[in-house]
Amino acid sequence: MSSFKGSYKYSVDSKGRTNIPARLKKYVSPEANETFVITRGYEQCLSVYPLDEWSKLEESIRQLSPTNPQHRYFTRTLLENAVESQLDGQSRITIPKELLDLAGIKNEALILGVLERIEIWNPESYREYQKKQPESYENIAQTVLQK
Repeated sequence: MSSFKGSYKYSVDSKGRTNIPARLKKYVSPEANETFVITRGYEQCLSVYPLDEWSKLEESIRQLSPTNPQHRYFTRTLLENAVESQLDGQSRITIPKELLDLAGIKNEALILGVLERIEIWNPESYREYQKKQPESYENIAQTVLQK
């Protein structure tokens, strides 16, 4: 089970490569075989799943109904740009240009560990996302974590 956490800034080179931070890489299980699936995330980011975590998500997607229009739309939108990327010798993944454009990522990436996945953001887009939240972190935490 992955347990990604933390935030890191890395450059993105002209070939769309960026590093998976060592502090995140240590949580990638051997079952992932250093392979990740990169796809559209929520808001304006990319989601990066180790292959074993992607398999769990894929299994839940298989449970969706093909007769439900929302289920079809979600499945198509998630999978249309999904791509596998193997870590290279320098612990980098290659992100296709279409996905970089979708997330507005140019030369710099903010990499966030979010439990079972890694999110990759344009740092400015993430700052704007944070500013737009209608409630404070403390108020949201009280609601979300209320037992």
